[in-house]
Amino acid sequence: MHLQSLLNKKTVSQLINRVNMKEQPRQRVSHVLAPLSLLCLALAGCTVGPDFARPDVAANADYSKEKLTTTAQADIDTGGAAQRLIAGMDIPGQWWTLFRSPALNALVEEALKANPDVSAAQAALRQANELIYADQASLFPSVSGNVQKAREKVSGVTSGVPQSPILTVSSASLSVSYAPDVFGGTRRQIESTTAQAEYQRFQLEATYLTLTANVVNTAISLASVRDQIASTEEIIRLQGGQLDLLQAQRRLGAIGDSDVLTQQTALAQTRATLPPLQKQLAQTRNQLMAYLGRFPNQDQGERFNLASLRLPEELPVSLPSAIVGQRPDVRSAEAQLHQASANIGVAVANQLPQFSITGSLGSTVASGTKLFSSGSGVWSLAGSITQPIFDAGALEHRKRAAVAAYDESAARYRGTVVTAFQDVANALRALEADADALNQQVVAERSAQANLDLVQAQFRLGAVAYINLLTAQQTYQNTALSRVKAQAARYSDTTALFQALGGGWWNRADVNPDTKGSPDRFGLPSWQEIMPAKSKAAPADAARLN
Repeated sequence: MHLQSLLNKKTVSQLINRVNMKEQPRQRVSHVLAPLSLLCLALAGCTVGPDFARPDVAANADYSKEKLTTTAQADIDTGGAAQRLIAGMDIPGQWWTLFRSPALNALVEEALKANPDVSAAQAALRQANELIYADQASLFPSVSGNVQKAREKVSGVTSGVPQSPILTVSSASLSVSYAPDVFGGTRRQIESTTAQAEYQRFQLEATYLTLTANVVNTAISLASVRDQIASTEEIIRLQGGQLDLLQAQRRLGAIGDSDVLTQQTALAQTRATLPPLQKQLAQTRNQLMAYLGRFPNQDQGERFNLASLRLPEELPVSLPSAIVGQRPDVRSAEAQLHQASANIGVAVANQLPQFSITGSLGSTVASGTKLFSSGSGVWSLAGSITQPIFDAGALEHRKRAAVAAYDESAARYRGTVVTAFQDVANALRALEADADALNQQVVAERSAQANLDLVQAQFRLGAVAYINLLTAQQTYQNTALSRVKAQAARYSDTTALFQALGGGWWNRADVNPDTKGSPDRFGLPSWQEIMPAKSKAAPADAARLN
């Protein structure tokens, strides 16, 4: 702590002595204000408590031991492209547009405007910004006016008048109070509130990121389920055709009832897989409606399939040193750590002397005299210093609690950073593994289909038993569905990587700045707030659901 020499025992002593001096009023005021002005200069001289600095990340921190540059390529148009990972490449603010789907872009934009979680996060940020200005007001003098008129009877005993007079006393005054922030406690409190607003800001960015990722993943899930339904329906068509063939052969006496019944069972089992997929499709669509702020009956029938989404072929990989500044959750944890650091300064300042200056100027008259007439003026000026002497250790323990809260926030920050690196590492590993998996699933599906065609031809000629045909059908069915899931996984992995890297919020241009709040620095209540209309609905009623 560096306290300016202007604030010393001599200055404080002079201040107290001059308040009590028998001087002329104007002269007395000038002599008092001089040291008070010097006292106020100490505002810039001292701020107790630690100055916050972002913790450093280990220089050798990285996502993996091996560098991944390019994923495998599958021999299929939808989701089969190889993806190149470019270190240090910037992330677009609207990263979802890389999927090249106008329908998806429209849904994301709608969700950002209508989702209740976004509206709640925006309101929380506006609240936090307003609280900053509320705390900053403590740095300024407080000025209040008072006008009073009273009818009173004065005691004759105390006034020295034989008869008790009845007076009408009128007064008007202007009062000023000011608490100099000598040790920086108020500034630390403002710093704490500002850090809380920073936390809410990145909570809003986290809400944006989570929402956009959820909308994209939901669209991918819809596309995957729809393609699985289409594949299942194709398999049902093939099995139905095979059942017709078996029934024709039975009529000719070439096969027995057992083969026909077995095929009927297989067909029924395949058909039984459709209702769960249709249920999943409906529930996924309901989830999408919730993200969009719609009710289920407001579904407008937006359709997605994997072929309508283009897999980005170039993906950014942020430098490890940049990840702590990009992830909203890391920035939120950093803001909480900053707030905890500032709270230590507040706790320390509460243990030190507190200064205050008060003054008033006005006029008081009795019956028959006008306010502000000659001789009716009254004024006062006072300064005080308050120092806690004994509080049973309460302030000291609050300081220690603030230090412990800082240690807790520091540990949570480190944990959040580790989780951020883990998320990126998981996303990169998933990109690599799922690209390889899709490549193999495409090979397996084509082999299964070729085998099914061969077994069908052989079965028609009577060269193989029906059990071989049934096995080939089941194998092809499984590989076709697994291929669709593998395709969807590559799109989901891409979304996970963008989310793990922070989503490019620093490049965002689609958020209305007004949603973050713009407080009126010295605002007064509006006429509508002072005199609300009788027909005006309550806030809860005004937010009626559509």
